[in-house]
Amino acid sequence: MSISVRVRGFRPSWLSPKVLRTEVLAGLVVALALIPEAISFSVIAGVDPAIGLFASFTMAVTIAVVGGRPAMISAATGAVALVIAPLNREHGFGYLVAAVILAGVFQIALGALGVAKLLRFVPRSVMVGFVNSLAILVFMAQVRELTDVPWAVYPLFAAGLGLMVAFPRITAAVPAPLVSIVALTVITVAAGIAVPTVGDKGALPSALPVPGLPDVPFTLDTLTTIAPYAFAMALVGLMESLMTAKLVDEITDTRSSKTRESVGQGIANIVTGFLGGMGGCAMIGQTMINVKVSGARTRLSTFLAGAFLMVLCIVFGPVVSEIPMAALVAVMVMVCFATFDWHSIAPKTLKRMPAGEITVLAVTTACVVATHNLAVGVIAGSITAMIIFAKRVARLADVTAVTDPDGGQVVYAVTGQLFFASANELVGRFDYAGDPDQVVIDLSATHVWDASSVAALDAIEHRYAQRGKTVEIVGLNDPSARLHKKLSGELTPVD
Repeated sequence: MSISVRVRGFRPSWLSPKVLRTEVLAGLVVALALIPEAISFSVIAGVDPAIGLFASFTMAVTIAVVGGRPAMISAATGAVALVIAPLNREHGFGYLVAAVILAGVFQIALGALGVAKLLRFVPRSVMVGFVNSLAILVFMAQVRELTDVPWAVYPLFAAGLGLMVAFPRITAAVPAPLVSIVALTVITVAAGIAVPTVGDKGALPSALPVPGLPDVPFTLDTLTTIAPYAFAMALVGLMESLMTAKLVDEITDTRSSKTRESVGQGIANIVTGFLGGMGGCAMIGQTMINVKVSGARTRLSTFLAGAFLMVLCIVFGPVVSEIPMAALVAVMVMVCFATFDWHSIAPKTLKRMPAGEITVLAVTTACVVATHNLAVGVIAGSITAMIIFAKRVARLADVTAVTDPDGGQVVYAVTGQLFFASANELVGRFDYAGDPDQVVIDLSATHVWDASSVAALDAIEHRYAQRGKTVEIVGLNDPSARLHKKLSGELTPVD
């Protein structure tokens, strides 16, 4: 008797012909869009355009392997460029590279410590403000490409938008942005139309990056010089990457490992630094091209975006240099409109949304747009949300008094949450002079959260004691009772 065993091997989803085609074309479109962006960010950082292109290549290829969010694009970014530009300007390129490597080490450490879990404290309004502000910033960057340019740029730009709107109605087999870029390039080259091109942004690299150590003295003085910039870069990079990963999770209705993404960003920056790049993080614009516009869903598109970027620069540099900037600007404008959450500013939505939520959204968006710094906007929006939440919860704390018929005892029933914001008002809710000698404070419908609440309860007991009256606190749940027992009498009463 013979036994036949059939072993089914693992087959990656991207091996499907349909998925493979989508991933390959998406990677090509992203690579084309990355070229002018990377060059622009190189200018911001004060380095040669090749440095930004190398960083985009190494970040994308590395994060495709070690990252936690499939299909998300990481490359050289404006946020990182703004952080490290002063270091490059004041100390030179060697210090910049050293800072990129140290930033990667910081990101790995922060990822291992679980910093990604802090993302749960970012409210939805901050997330919406983050997305909207990024769409605005990307759009503002495109406006500069449409200012003081030959008149032919405008019909080309309009034609690019028209193609991207109309082509998907014909077929979705090929990404509309790729069709638009190819068509406009053919038209401008064939007709000899003189308009700004990718080549005008800077020279493309002609060889792959070579690994090496940063040209800096390996001393404590160097470490103290680069550490502040490296830590700032690590925080900004993680914040932008984790927020972008969360957005992609929502779009694709899938979950990703934020801890792996944090560590992966660190590894990618270390690799980029040793290869002479300027570092980077997740890019929401290119990620939206990849995920939302082109329909990519796997790591293959991210890997190919980086690989195609170098192939386009090294092998097809002369051809890529002829791509009109109008074509790429049209792609990015479409991305802006697709990224912006128009529902969030619809009159019907604004009427239904609580004022506090609208305030948080507006603060986040305004801070990012004003500072061009995503970290500032997210932190400002989160702090605003916390303040509004604390005020809202503090109002829910209430005190109701019930006096016994014989007048010998009064019972105060406290409801709501007791913490620093509500506890400060609690002390003034009792009638210390008019109450009978026996006072019962029933906390069965509340929770004591912090030392401020315990100090407020001590202050209430102290005020009654000054008048010869006794207070009995009842109804504490177990956590509240433990906290009260631990801190009561050890804090200065707040009178």
